[in-house]
Amino acid sequence: MGDEAVTRTIPTPEAMRAFGRKLAAALRPGDVLLLYGDLGAGKTTFVQGLAAGLGVAEPVRSPTFVLIQSYRGVLPLHHMDLYRLPPGEDLGFDEYLSGDGVVVVEWPEAGEAFWPPEALRLRLEGAGDGPRRVHLQAPADRLPAIREAIDDADAGL
Repeated sequence: MGDEAVTRTIPTPEAMRAFGRKLAAALRPGDVLLLYGDLGAGKTTFVQGLAAGLGVAEPVRSPTFVLIQSYRGVLPLHHMDLYRLPPGEDLGFDEYLSGDGVVVVEWPEAGEAFWPPEALRLRLEGAGDGPRRVHLQAPADRLPAIREAIDDADAGL
């Protein structure tokens, strides 16, 4: 079973939040979502929408300085930012990866050895005021639910 990808163009930060909110409907306990992209690509903006879709009521900010921030929602959300983490350093990822929540990782390159092969991978391209290209790679058996959520999101973009 190989991975497949879907690509979408997201025109605004508000649309990025809406995309995250809709994609949350396709996530399930134990999912790991790895976010790749340059500074300013919209990773935290995406996570804000995802958190809203998971029923998180509190504000979501980038955990750059605290590394991991956990939130309560319909599913627990563990938001990691490994920008400042030396490559290969383990912060006890197993504790989060084996839980009943969703793990979202900004700058996952520092922890590549720790991520499960079935992790969802989201690459954001673009910065500044322009639109973003989003490439979502997922195991083939996950794509029907993910595409349905994303297609639903497209209707509101």
